[in-house]
Amino acid sequence: MVADNTYASDLINFDSLLSAQEIEWRDDIASFIESNVKPHVGQWFEDAYVPLELVPRFAEMGMIGAHLEGYGCPGRSAVEYGLAMMEVEATDSGLRTILSVLGSLAMTSIHKHGTEEQKQKYLPQMAAGELIGAFGLTEPTAGSDPASMITRAELKKGEGWVLNGEKRWIGLAHLADITVVWAKVSTADLIEAGHEDAARPSREETVAGFLVPKGAQGFNPQPIDNKLSMRVSTQSHIVLENVLVPEENLLAGRFGLKAPLMCLNEARYGIGWGVLGAARDSLEQAVAYAGERTQFGRPISSFQLAQKKLAEMAVALNQGQLLALHVGRAKDAGTLGIPMISVAKLANCRTAIDICREARTIFGGNGIVHDYSPLRHAANLESVRTYEGTDEMHTLILGEKMTGIGAFA
Repeated sequence: MVADNTYASDLINFDSLLSAQEIEWRDDIASFIESNVKPHVGQWFEDAYVPLELVPRFAEMGMIGAHLEGYGCPGRSAVEYGLAMMEVEATDSGLRTILSVLGSLAMTSIHKHGTEEQKQKYLPQMAAGELIGAFGLTEPTAGSDPASMITRAELKKGEGWVLNGEKRWIGLAHLADITVVWAKVSTADLIEAGHEDAARPSREETVAGFLVPKGAQGFNPQPIDNKLSMRVSTQSHIVLENVLVPEENLLAGRFGLKAPLMCLNEARYGIGWGVLGAARDSLEQAVAYAGERTQFGRPISSFQLAQKKLAEMAVALNQGQLLALHVGRAKDAGTLGIPMISVAKLANCRTAIDICREARTIFGGNGIVHDYSPLRHAANLESVRTYEGTDEMHTLILGEKMTGIGAFA
């Protein structure tokens, strides 16, 4: 930040668009992050260390499942949730991913699709940081096309459901206390289990979510190692071999692929905000470095080409912030359409990664060490740009919105 407590990259007085409550919430989070995370995050990335000890502290601040209401959840607005994601990702995308997995994916699955008993049992503990959740949808051969998943659940009468299959790139799964596993089920089995209204008898099969506890027999999540990105979070490959899940662990509130996709849209919304934190941090560090580093007897910030880079990055960042805020206000007003989320995820991921790469050039060779954040942010954003919908998938969502024609296959 510059002397008047604003960011050098803020050319539009962004705070004038926020309420006093939103600013206070954001600044409290930023202060916590500055003191407790930023000094360590470079080393955490190098060591591939996942700081789960922060989860209870995030919970104390009301950041886990911040956008959810009731059941011990904070009940913050969509804009407040977005601001929190931006501040967390200003340190590292992996850390923001942990919050997305916990709140936007695992908790939202239960909040939107669980039974009243499941909500009462799990959500208060999850919001308090006492229970770690994960969300298992993608598979080795079913990433952008979740409808082609092979994981199946079959009814074992009198005992529950038996799950078989594989999941991949599942955040936190090998550390989680409970994992939401999405699987194909036959409508005949659902009807036999007593879910006549939700099962859509006209279809032979649908999709359902199951709460799989840590240590369940046949449930084998293994961490994916040797990553060049997202090293402050962890992802798993899960093998499910005859995993028996009781009927009470079936998310019976909604069936069909729409159920997990609704959760993905919550995560995508948070990403549209979060990536701007990575971009802002990279740009702010570049501005500071350019003012200190001298060449030819002058700070490099005094050269026209350096100023051109900084100004263009700031304009792009401010545009992204306006987009995120517009989408957030629409979400709070109940007027948000799914294509709007895709615009924010697609455009702001592109903007953020471009800013981080360009900011890195300001540092020259020094930009490749973890003392400076832009290259680390850029490496993380390679993953963020891919998960929760690739550029291609969001482009096709928007193309369908514009033309009325689906072109996914």
